[in-house]
Parts: sequence; C-alpha cells; structure tokens
Amino acid sequence: MVGRIKGNMSDLRTVLRDIGTLFIVVGFVTLIALIVPLYFGEYRPNSSFDAIGGILITSALFFGAGLPLFYVFKNAEPANFKSAMITAALGWLFISLIGSIPFLLIPYNTSTMAHMGLLSAFFESMSGWTGTGLTMVENEGLLPHTLQFWRTLIQWIGGVGVIVLTLSILARPGTGSFVLYKGEARDQKIHPSIISTVRTIWWIFLLYTIIGIISLAIIGSVTNDGMNLWESLNHAMTGIATGGFSVTDDSIAGFGMISQITIIVLMIFGSIAFAAHYNLLKGRIKKFLSDTQFKAILVLIILGVAVLTFINLGIYGNDIFYSLRQSSFQFISAITCTGFASVENLSEWTESAKLMLSFAMVIGGAAGSTAGGIKLFRAVLLYKGVGWRIKRAISTPRRVFVHKFGGKSLSKENVMDLINEAAIISFMWVILLAVGVLLIATLRPSETLGNVIFEVCSAQGNVGLSTGITHINMSPIAKTMLIFNMWIGRLEIIPIVVLIKSMVGIRRNIV
Repeated sequence: MVGRIKGNMSDLRTVLRDIGTLFIVVGFVTLIALIVPLYFGEYRPNSSFDAIGGILITSALFFGAGLPLFYVFKNAEPANFKSAMITAALGWLFISLIGSIPFLLIPYNTSTMAHMGLLSAFFESMSGWTGTGLTMVENEGLLPHTLQFWRTLIQWIGGVGVIVLTLSILARPGTGSFVLYKGEARDQKIHPSIISTVRTIWWIFLLYTIIGIISLAIIGSVTNDGMNLWESLNHAMTGIATGGFSVTDDSIAGFGMISQITIIVLMIFGSIAFAAHYNLLKGRIKKFLSDTQFKAILVLIILGVAVLTFINLGIYGNDIFYSLRQSSFQFISAITCTGFASVENLSEWTESAKLMLSFAMVIGGAAGSTAGGIKLFRAVLLYKGVGWRIKRAISTPRRVFVHKFGGKSLSKENVMDLINEAAIISFMWVILLAVGVLLIATLRPSETLGNVIFEVCSAQGNVGLSTGITHINMSPIAKTMLIFNMWIGRLEIIPIVVLIKSMVGIRRNIV
C-alpha cells in the first residue's frame, strides 16, 4: 500500500511538471495572437471590446499556472507510460479550458457585441484545440479579427499537438520524451531520435502552411471569386491542420473552383502521415506512393466520391458534374477530418448521403497525420485481419501463412498484437460514439437519427461538419457530451481511460 501511494505521488509530480511545461510553451504561443488586434486596432481600453486584454490575460494564466508547476516539480522523475497518458489527458483538458478565455472576454459578434457563456466558450476552445471545427458561432464573418485568428491559431497548433510542439522546443533526449510523444496518440518516428522527429514534423508542417497561404493568395489575386490575403492565411492554416474553422459565414462555399481544388489538396496533404511527407520531400517518390495509408485513402476517396456522386444526382437535378464537384469536396473534407463545407445546408442531403459522410468521418486519415477518426492504419489492419482469418478458416491446418503489412512480413504474434489493439480501440470508439448518439437523440427527439449520428461522428472524429444541431442555444448537456466526444476523439480514448483508472485508484488508496 505504501509503495503504491509513493508511486502515485511520484507520477503526480511528473504529471504536474510536464503540464507546467505545456502551459509555459502555450503561454508563449498565445502572445503571437497579439499581432492581430494591434494590426487591426481591436482594442478599446475601459470598454467591452479589448482584444489585447483578452489575449494577455490568457497568456498570463498559462504562465501563472505553468511556471510554479515547472519549478516546484522540475526534479520529478522522467515520464513513464502512465504519467504520459495522464499528462496528455489533463493537458488537453486544461489548455482548452484556459484557451476559452478569449471567447469569454472578446465579443463573438461585432454587430451586437454579444459574449459567449462559459460552456459555449469552452466548447469553442475544445473544438479548436482538438482540430474539430464544430462552432458556437453562427456568423463567422462577424467575429473580430482577433477571435478569427485565435480560432485559427489553436487549430493550427492543435493539429500537430501541444506536446509535439513542447518537445520540439524544450525537451531533452530520453525515454520520457518518447512516452510523452506516444501519449498524444503518436508513435511514428521519422528519425531514431524523437526530438529530431518532432522538429522534422514541424518544419514540414510550416513549409506546407506557407505554400498553402501563397497559393491561395495568388489564386485570389488573379480570380474574382478567390480569397484575399486574410482569408488565405486562415484557411491555409486550418486546412493543412485538418481543422476546418473558417472566417466566412459559408465556409468554402463562396469561393471558386480553383480555390476549392487548392483546399482539397491541402486537406489531403494534412491527412497523410508526416513520415510519408518526409519521403516525398526527400525525393523518395516510390516509397511515398507505396505507403499503405496513402494508398488506402486514395482508394477510399475514389470509391467514396463515386458512390456519393451517384447518391446526390437527384438533389442536383441529374447534373453529374455539379454533383461530382459538391460530393468530392464534402467526402474529402469528411475523410480527412477537416470539416470545410462547400454546401450551405448538409441537413438537406439524403440519409444515405449523410451516412456515407459519417462512415468517412469514423475512418479518418492516416496515423501520424493531423487528421482524426480511428485512423486508416487501424481500418486497414482490421480489413486485412478479417481476410487472414477467413483464409485460415478455409485452409488446411498445415498451411503456413505469411502476414504482410506495409511491405513487411510479420510474425503471427506481432500480427495478433496489432489487430487486437486496433480492434480494442475501434470497439471502444464505437461504444462511446453510441453513447453520444443515444444522449443527443434523447435531448433532440425532433432530429432524424441520421442527423444525430452525423453530428456525433463529426465531434468524435474531430471533423466539424454539421447538420445544424450544434449551435450556441443547444442544451448544456448536449454541449458537454460533444465536448467529451471531441476530447476522447483527439486523444484516441486510452489516455482518458488511464486518467479515470488512476483517479479511481487514488480514491481507493485514500479511503
């Protein structure tokens, strides 16, 4: 008993130190947002609209909480698997909570000067940090520039991950860094060193962001229905981060086809693993094209777009080209877990079309990318696992099977471990999805089941597409449920399970 309590206390000190480190880094990142109110003049001292004050208070709270935690517990033990999981779970929760302050203090509507309540602000912040994109805001074009950029910034950072950002800046080599990296639902390594890996991830991410901004701005300058520089900046950042927050009321619907195609490229690139991007940038084209997850998403996009185009023909007056344009953008937005919309009202689509998009949102993008969902890696594993099991069932007992995945031969034990992990995560993902669907359906009995499933899949898949269920006046219980769905979706469930189990264990020891 004494040894268990000491172990828990040691883990607690490690968690508090690492959360303090996260807060310090996010506090510095928050200061970047000050550029916007200074440039656009969005500050009025002693009034209800002081954007600079909202950003400074947020940064001060991050520093005020982070610095004491770091310095008091700086000599704590290196992170282990358990403490890393708890750090990830609590870190994302508290960062989203503190990150809601700008939404509380800065009006979300420049016309009415209305402010969000605490739960709505927390929802908006959680949606941003987790890269979801569901929003409490009805008219995003009426947001102050400061809040527009704050939403963009937290999605851009959250797309790669606050722990990955922290490791790239402050971490030292060691096993503690690796378990923290895994705690944020990542395990792919580009280099043997985890520090080199996270720094490579960030320069790839920054490179694509810059390319996206320049591309959208150039298109906007030569076309009448393109984006201006401000729109290019925000949409490129949330596009490559597969976040989906927009600065316009109709998301991407108001922009021309060339801009939408560019956004499609950004969404797909955001959903591809950074390890595959590294091969592409190093000129290893064959290796990039042979990546299992890359091939899987291409196949799913081709099949999904074809089926959805056929389903939507009736809605678009049998105009196959217009149906293809709308269906392809929305399916790619769904499977990459971005959440941009080229359709003004998705609730008007048929139930089968919404079910197709829900299926895509559940699968999601590649493991090791910025996308959500259960991940293509697990979907492919489960698909192959079913095939292997059927072959074994219909074959002779003496037949020797070779299990290949990603071009590598795996032992039976390794295969079973991988399939079991994929099955467990997927099963828990579906169970929690069902809980969300049942609760929202109970609270919104007037909604069709298709709309409810779509909304919960969007939240837990960290997508952001909506049929209109999510809005600022929705039930507090429904808001809380979707916040929980977004949180567990971003961290892929296990860190939350470890956190809950640890809290129960501590309570039992105290009692």
